[in-house]
Amino acid sequence: MLRQLFEYHPVIGYRFIPDLKARVRHEGGGYLVRVNGSGFRCNHSFVAEKRRGIRRILLFGDSFTAGDGVSNDKRYGDLLEQKLPNVEVYNFGLPGTGTDQHYLAFQEYGIGIEHDLVIIAILVENIRRVAARYRYYYNENNEHVCYAKPYYELADERLILRNVPPAREPVRELALSKDERNAIDRVTGSPILRHLVFKIGRSPKLRRLVITSGLKDRIQKLIRYQPVRGYESPDNPAWRLMRRILEEWIRKDAGHVLLLPIPFYHYVMGISEPHYQARLGEVVSSTGCSFHDPLPDLLKYPREQRRRLFFERDGHLTSEGHAALAASLQPVLEKLLETPATSIVSNGLRKNSQQGRSTPQEAYP
Repeated sequence: MLRQLFEYHPVIGYRFIPDLKARVRHEGGGYLVRVNGSGFRCNHSFVAEKRRGIRRILLFGDSFTAGDGVSNDKRYGDLLEQKLPNVEVYNFGLPGTGTDQHYLAFQEYGIGIEHDLVIIAILVENIRRVAARYRYYYNENNEHVCYAKPYYELADERLILRNVPPAREPVRELALSKDERNAIDRVTGSPILRHLVFKIGRSPKLRRLVITSGLKDRIQKLIRYQPVRGYESPDNPAWRLMRRILEEWIRKDAGHVLLLPIPFYHYVMGISEPHYQARLGEVVSSTGCSFHDPLPDLLKYPREQRRRLFFERDGHLTSEGHAALAASLQPVLEKLLETPATSIVSNGLRKNSQQGRSTPQEAYP
């Protein structure tokens, strides 16, 4: 994530520079970024009242939702807006953020905006970001620097917001305590894979060979590689925190809420087991919210086409990937937007016995 596209925000941590228009260089050939006056990469200005006859979706997520790698109109949220009649999508996606920061964005900007549906798009990696207090970014000088982020803690199952406002300036990792260094969001993996990635990065020929031969995928499948381990147990501290954030958010909204997990390449290529499904099912059961997992739909594509859904190096969705995600979501949203507040569970989870949302409850402080 390029820090120079963003400005400091005292609650969320940062947002896009309001009214920014820029072309970003990328392996896909570059893409156009257009930002509204509120500091989000959305073609709409955020207004409180809906126009007559318009259905409005508030969409929250990270870089996969904000659309790193593709221009605004190629993102799945914009494609859905084009496909669904009389629907507008307010995109609140922020690259490099976790579900905790998305919840803060909802509280700062979403409450008070009339809407028919909130979509909480959860890149499965977000469980790591929720548990983190710091994260590395590239600044305007292309330096890898560490910044503090807002975060929640659980105390007797109650959410406590910490580190607001976060520091404006980057922090030196060596100046942090051991506990704080352990709370830095890092991308980790097996030693075999780290060595393989290092070799690939040094040799373009080897990189092409590994990609075209499928060697990396076979190694990952052989060692039962799991890119995100926090979902394996319902008692994992990171999952317990993320679950509480989701439950509070869903209960705070008075209308439809749809949970949308966005699977990694590893799940779409059949390399790793999608443990996130069982964990998010717990949230569906406790809140009665709607749920759609696009993974079964994506797995129907031929293997070579599935590869093309993701950029080779940075791993984000290509325009083809956004189109596939939009195609999976379209029938679900058509059903949700035409019906009263009832729970819809799609692709992989049993329908909850509750018919409709849980009664909205007072949010945890």
